[in-house]
Amino acid sequence: LKDIGSDPYIFTSNTLPRDSRFLPPLANGLLGWRVYHSIMHMGSVYNGEGGDCHRADVPCPLSVTMEMEDPVQQSYSLNTHTGVFTHTISTAIATATQSFYAHRYYSQLMVMEVSIERQAVTMEPVTVKLSSSFTPQSKDIDFQSSPDYRGGRRIQGQTTAAEVPGGPRPTVDLIWTVMPPSLILQPEQSHSRWGFLLALGNTNQSTEASFDEGLSLMASGDLRDSHQQAWKELWLDSTVELAGSETLSKAVIGCLFYLLSAFPPLHDVSGLFGGVSPGGLSNGGSGQDYWGHVFWDQDIWMYPAIALFYPRLARAVLEYRVRTVDGAKDNAQKQGYKGLKFPWESAVSGREVCPEDIYGQQEIHINGDVSLAFQHYLYLTRDLSLFTEGRGSEVIWGVADYWVSRVTWDQKDQSYHLLGVMPPDEYYYGINDSVYTNTVAKSSLQFAVELASLLQHPAPQEWQKVADHMKIPFDQKEKYHPEYDGYIKGDPVKQADAVMLGYPLGLAMSPEVRRNDLEAYEAVTDPDGPAMTWGIFAVGWLELGEAEKAQKLLEKSFDNIQGPFQVWSESSDGSGAVNFLTGMGGFLQAVLFGYTGFRYRLDFKPLLPNGLSELIIRGVSYLGNKMDWMLRKDEVCVILREQSTSVEESAACALKVVLQGTGRKIPLVPGKPVTFPREAGHICQMDSTISCWPL
Repeated sequence: LKDIGSDPYIFTSNTLPRDSRFLPPLANGLLGWRVYHSIMHMGSVYNGEGGDCHRADVPCPLSVTMEMEDPVQQSYSLNTHTGVFTHTISTAIATATQSFYAHRYYSQLMVMEVSIERQAVTMEPVTVKLSSSFTPQSKDIDFQSSPDYRGGRRIQGQTTAAEVPGGPRPTVDLIWTVMPPSLILQPEQSHSRWGFLLALGNTNQSTEASFDEGLSLMASGDLRDSHQQAWKELWLDSTVELAGSETLSKAVIGCLFYLLSAFPPLHDVSGLFGGVSPGGLSNGGSGQDYWGHVFWDQDIWMYPAIALFYPRLARAVLEYRVRTVDGAKDNAQKQGYKGLKFPWESAVSGREVCPEDIYGQQEIHINGDVSLAFQHYLYLTRDLSLFTEGRGSEVIWGVADYWVSRVTWDQKDQSYHLLGVMPPDEYYYGINDSVYTNTVAKSSLQFAVELASLLQHPAPQEWQKVADHMKIPFDQKEKYHPEYDGYIKGDPVKQADAVMLGYPLGLAMSPEVRRNDLEAYEAVTDPDGPAMTWGIFAVGWLELGEAEKAQKLLEKSFDNIQGPFQVWSESSDGSGAVNFLTGMGGFLQAVLFGYTGFRYRLDFKPLLPNGLSELIIRGVSYLGNKMDWMLRKDEVCVILREQSTSVEESAACALKVVLQGTGRKIPLVPGKPVTFPREAGHICQMDSTISCWPL
């Protein structure tokens, strides 16, 4: 596949990928579709009970290809500036362009546009053939034809099986513009344009309102403009620019684009948001891409990059978890424990929908992963409302109660143990004291105590007691953390596990131990394991000041990028989940938290490898402020924005930079750049001496 693009935001090729799984997905947080595919998906619309639950296949009327006679040149491009995929065909007399987009502002709309422009003086008509693979049927939804609406065809139906017995079965309503078999530019015309709408909703009223809005915007010429403006606003607050490596720059842009596509519009983070699955909304049918379920991938791997820029979208992730509390309570009770047990695989109800029971029973670190996302949100935003009227405290305290009921006390070593678990490294199961699981459990118990203090809520003494005495496996002789009790050093591991103790879990350890952990597990990590692993190794080596080693490991991730449109596969050989957002999230964390040294209380310790001369990150959000950062080899520049350019609204507080080596304190004045030599430090409130909030 020849990459003929130049703008790093535009991925262009003169051919499509041989494997159609790597065609670019278009999504907007509610709708997801892989271009040209006959199937699409809608957020929170699943079919099947329990372990059979999967994203319901929805037929896509936009599954249309374009053809012309005697083509001279063809090209395909994904413009990530605007979220538009384009196919262009040129002949001797005309150029035809077909464009697709999932509307970024009106999330119930998808659009196809076709234009023909005459290139030569001729009186011949120009014909473009449209070939559709659409059929108005689904194996998951019992669709019935309904009367046309304002010239649009319509089908409506319900999924065939509820997620839980007696539960609701979602309704899906489609209205779309009828597409002719061909479009003709008449002899007297020099150019012409056609637009085709698709509206989807859960109710007649919402679908009709969206279709009406689309028709109105199309008539006024504002349909694409409103979509592109929404993408412009998003990029304004999450721009990452790298100087020195075009490959790395395009990879970062692609990761951000696909990750942002999985989230709802900033102006409407309503209850329709159904979380983020490893393959995004465009994938996840029965037997495919983890059935579209939500895993720890969302909270640990994808969430951090979003939370750094968009508190509102970060909160949407947490509110999704809040809506599943009743299911989590049921899961805990079925296991015989108290509190909440979040499902290893989640859909809408919060009840376990993993097809294989062992994962739901044993991979209990998911509880700590969910809690950690809430904790990081509080440190970045100081938004206590999520934990009061937003029911976030119910999540944190329910998780703490689960750990207290799940641990086993050992009188001999005076420690609490978690027995019979599966760690993130899924090569092992039924083991005791997974170092990752125990550490994230300890952290979530500590946060429960901290939150209770903030909210003046009485905390059970057991929370602190279990946290203080939780067994954290450590080999005193080898000076490293065994993955679990009984792990033999040198045994193979599937993916990042114990190396996550330093980041993102923040377990305190000496540089010697951190190095030993990285070296011990790097040598035995499966090279064909899931894509997010190498980003975590890169963060670890950057912490130790070894930028070149970090970069070498991070660049292993390039093997997971398939084809010209920067679509990731789960494994480097192209197998596994596609549009693998989990891998993209791990990769982005190496850039956003590795190169910068950012941590959630906004500590920083910047370090760039030799191949990069500059890193610019625009839109970092902290305590209600927006900041732009520029990192070079020897200096750092921070600009506090005069006013937010985002639709995010939050009460900002005055900030200062505190440099670790010199102790220098520099007030951040809106609009005034602050430049200082590259060294570690932190951002804190003007009236504080430490970096974290709450104090």
